[in-house]
Amino acid sequence: CPLAGPGISSYADDPAGAGASLKPCLDKAMKIVPAEQQRETPTYLGATAGMRLLRVQNSTKAEQVFAEVAKAIGEYPVDFRGARILTGREEGSFGWITVNYLLETLVKFSFAEKWEHPEDTEVLGALDLGGASTQITFQPGVPVEDRNTSVFFRLYGTNYSLYSHSYLCYGQTQALKMLLAALHQDSTSAQISHPCYPRGYQENVTVAELYDSPCVRAPSTASPAQVLTVTGTGDPAGCSTAVQKLFNFSCGAQRPCGFNGVYQPPVRGQFFVRS
Repeated sequence: CPLAGPGISSYADDPAGAGASLKPCLDKAMKIVPAEQQRETPTYLGATAGMRLLRVQNSTKAEQVFAEVAKAIGEYPVDFRGARILTGREEGSFGWITVNYLLETLVKFSFAEKWEHPEDTEVLGALDLGGASTQITFQPGVPVEDRNTSVFFRLYGTNYSLYSHSYLCYGQTQALKMLLAALHQDSTSAQISHPCYPRGYQENVTVAELYDSPCVRAPSTASPAQVLTVTGTGDPAGCSTAVQKLFNFSCGAQRPCGFNGVYQPPVRGQFFVRS
């Protein structure tokens, strides 16, 4: 079920709010899961990149958020197995399972009224654009050379060898923050022209707000209290150029890569994108 509001990492200064934010979804689950099966229903919470960044910024606040989340789930009659931060590889591969399960490429209820592996059906790759990270997961046609990006699953009697990698800081929210930081550092004043914002749009942001993430590093000369005025210029070509500067697509003489030198075998098959 969709949750209103931002992710649990946004409740760093209001940990109790993180637990409360999950309750509408838990209430809905209690209406769906039969009462006699609720206490034996395993329940997990897997946090993603927002909590990875919060743990880097302030591990104490991250633990407080997890404590409140565990407290909230513990109030429900389920078999709670704990809350933890998923690795990027887990995040990507669990998303891949979700996509392919829902599209019935892993298992399907046949006309013979049996659950069967669909014949002649290709699994899809998964691209996931989150707020703090982005993931790519697919079944390559060659062995995965880097075991840190290799995932193996046996699902419904079939083996799957996958490539999965998560790029921290390249989710939409953090990438836009990196873009604005780059534009600020290229500017010689507190006036920043933003080619990706509509022409005439204007907003004010302090240096402290701009550099409040581990994904961006403030210049030593920056004053946290300084107010920056960001004005949109509505320049698609300039926007594309500025965004591309956030990526390094050079792989060098090494093995094939996606970007920033991260190993990636040649992409294969069709992909499902979610954001």
